[in-house]
Amino acid sequence: MTYIFDIDGTLTPSRNPIDKKFKQDFLNFCKHNKVWLITGSDKDKSIEQIGEDAWLAVDRAYQCSGNQVWSKGELIKQSNWECPDYLVSMLESFLERSEYEYRYGNHIEKRIGMVNFSVVGRNCTQEQRDQYFIWDLRHKEREAFAWELEQRYSWLGATVGGEISIDIYRKGEDKGQILNDIEGNFTFFGDRLQPGGNDYAILIENINRKLEGNKFHEVKSWKDTRDLLYSIMTEGVI
Repeated sequence: MTYIFDIDGTLTPSRNPIDKKFKQDFLNFCKHNKVWLITGSDKDKSIEQIGEDAWLAVDRAYQCSGNQVWSKGELIKQSNWECPDYLVSMLESFLERSEYEYRYGNHIEKRIGMVNFSVVGRNCTQEQRDQYFIWDLRHKEREAFAWELEQRYSWLGATVGGEISIDIYRKGEDKGQILNDIEGNFTFFGDRLQPGGNDYAILIENINRKLEGNKFHEVKSWKDTRDLLYSIMTEGVI
């Protein structure tokens, strides 16, 4: 069995470091189980959140929605796709059209094989992040922008990621591509398993391939993940 974890909102509070006690339990879990990570974030952001020791403890780390893959600090593979200028122009138009009034910088972040877009901007504070997240729950702005991107560019995939952003990549090069590498059954933990969320790609790819015996757990916070892992470690069941 391979245990696959999203990071942000699943192993950690959104954009914050992992809880210290939970980190020790997670490290212990990694010693006795095959563990993979998959996240829309890059390597540096993941290490910032879970620490280099935990990042190195897992068997594989799929960064940038699986477009860059590491194993024990060794780069296995990465995508060479780069965000085209016309896509940047469209994202800039989204910034101008958005009815959300606040901007804090770093709105279009190019990553390996993908681009991350945020109206409020990744330079926002936690309080500013929370404010946008609550606003977006009512207005569904990110869902609307993601839908428009996919309608205009049929070869693109766009999904809601984290609390403030959209992940954009070539269709098929989302988190679902992790299934190209896995052998045997797996259990996945993520906070965005609903349609439109960036973890959903793994679930729908599993359905499309008609795979059996795999488990999916949608968590609301890292505390849910902690409780599920405690069940595995102490009782051997979920």
